[in-house]
Amino acid sequence: MAGRVQGKVALVTGGASGIGRGCAELLAAEGAAVLVTDLQDDKGGETVAAIQKAGGRAEHLRHDVTDEAAWERVIAHAKDRHGRLDILVNNAGIGLGGSILDMTLADWRKQTAVNLDGVFLGVKHAIPLMRVSGDGGSIINMSSVAGLKGAPNLAGYCATKGGVRLFTKAVAMECANAKDKIRVNSVHPGIIETPIWLGIINPATPGVNAPPDLDAISSMAVPLGVKGLPLDIANGVLWLASDESRYVTGAELVIDGGLSVR
Repeated sequence: MAGRVQGKVALVTGGASGIGRGCAELLAAEGAAVLVTDLQDDKGGETVAAIQKAGGRAEHLRHDVTDEAAWERVIAHAKDRHGRLDILVNNAGIGLGGSILDMTLADWRKQTAVNLDGVFLGVKHAIPLMRVSGDGGSIINMSSVAGLKGAPNLAGYCATKGGVRLFTKAVAMECANAKDKIRVNSVHPGIIETPIWLGIINPATPGVNAPPDLDAISSMAVPLGVKGLPLDIANGVLWLASDESRYVTGAELVIDGGLSVR
């Protein structure tokens, strides 16, 4: 099936790499005009170039999701350029690992600002533009398996992703009550091959700031035995962005190879 989001306008935060890039590329391939936002200008440009080479429509905007004024500029750009916004993928996030006893208040606040405040600001400023067309829209907030269950050395990350999960449900009910046709759902990836792991200290090797061996961890912890790829998450995001999920709101789409079940 092609053109599943044909004619729609999508905004993907953290779209320069990892899951964000996977989502941006797939949404564009299925017909959406995509605004790729990120602080990584070079990688953002590479993502847009790849989309355009494949025949899609995209542009990159520099965007700090913790800055409300930046959100206002991005949404204003979407309105001026396209006159509407149909899809918001609140994907930008960071992961800071380590014992809660060693976490500084500054790191706690930094992680909360990106992972939770950024989602709040995106929802707050996107909904008014989504309502303009009268066609509704789809907001997809990237949570995590860490938003469903606790994990040692990831307390701060779990707190932010758990917050995204319940924030999503509350906003879904608010939009449903407003009858604005805007659906709001969260996605919960498991162990996915993305750059976010570079910010998580390997708990098996104290004092070593290095990404964990995802293949080894997945073979032991994931029932399916393998790690996931950005496209695995993007496929779920595409479904939630499309009209195929018209009757889905306030839901948790878990894509983790069974990790949260074990």
